[in-house]
Amino acid sequence: MSIAHRPPHEIALEREHAHELLRQMLVIRHFEEKAAELYAAGKIRGFLHLYIGEEAVAVGAMAALAPEDAIVATYREHGQALARGIPAAAVMAEMYGKANGCSRGRGGSMHMFDATRRFYGGYAIVAGGLPVAVGLALADRMQGRHRVTACFFGEGAVAEGEFHESVNLAALWRLPVLFLCENNLYAMGTALARSESETDIHLKAQNYRVQSEWVDGMDVLAVEAAVARAAASVRRGDGPYFLELRTFRFRAHSMADPELYRTREEVAEWKKRDPIPTFAARLAADGMLTGAELQALEAEAWREVDWAVDEAERGEWEPVEDLERDVYTPR
Repeated sequence: MSIAHRPPHEIALEREHAHELLRQMLVIRHFEEKAAELYAAGKIRGFLHLYIGEEAVAVGAMAALAPEDAIVATYREHGQALARGIPAAAVMAEMYGKANGCSRGRGGSMHMFDATRRFYGGYAIVAGGLPVAVGLALADRMQGRHRVTACFFGEGAVAEGEFHESVNLAALWRLPVLFLCENNLYAMGTALARSESETDIHLKAQNYRVQSEWVDGMDVLAVEAAVARAAASVRRGDGPYFLELRTFRFRAHSMADPELYRTREEVAEWKKRDPIPTFAARLAADGMLTGAELQALEAEAWREVDWAVDEAERGEWEPVEDLERDVYTPR
């Protein structure tokens, strides 16, 4: 049914939802741009992996998942944390290493954690979150809870043993796991075709008799629809599901990466499919977004990022006397 034939309350609801998806993508984009600036200024240290270009994956997926579902992420998880609802200030403070960060400043960029939102990492080890996701799903199954564990990982993880062990076990036990592979074509600095003989990643899951499909990861609505469909299947008890979300990071693997493995022309070509302006243009063409509304969403996103930086700057360092807390078990 076309928009013109839908009841007015449905149009309003769709417009509101579309604006929220766009707002979240803008927050992530501007947050990551600011993070790069702060890293260069020495405010953020260690490793920093930016999510610029992949915003549609996190925002679309989180829109389709329920609050009671568990999220297991990778080391490129700022966007996923923000889309899950972790306040930007808590994420930024964590990157600063401040005690008001979501992991009390102990995890940094690669180890975001928020149990209240069932966001269980942030894992620096490639494929390290996959067995954790299987364990969370097993716990839900044993407790009789109808919840989904959504596990994000990059295509580089499929070369690791944990990937095969986890998918195999989830299939054998029909666990409620939704495997979300963010395929950005370059596992760190290695082109997919140079490391995998089968470049259709989702087919690997079918070898374990797991339902799978690929999705355009640059289209936030396509991601939301696919994740909603897959999560419903998992929640029904149909076993695990695998989605390959084909996307592209516009920045280097990390801030320390010279990015010598791909051409500027390839990056420029992918930027033509930037998920933010293409979605905004789509909404405008459908009469669901005006220029003034886009400006307002941009301004709101920047206010949230500026607030996050202010909170991180004002945050306190963890007291020295607390440094051994949660590290050693008292005898």
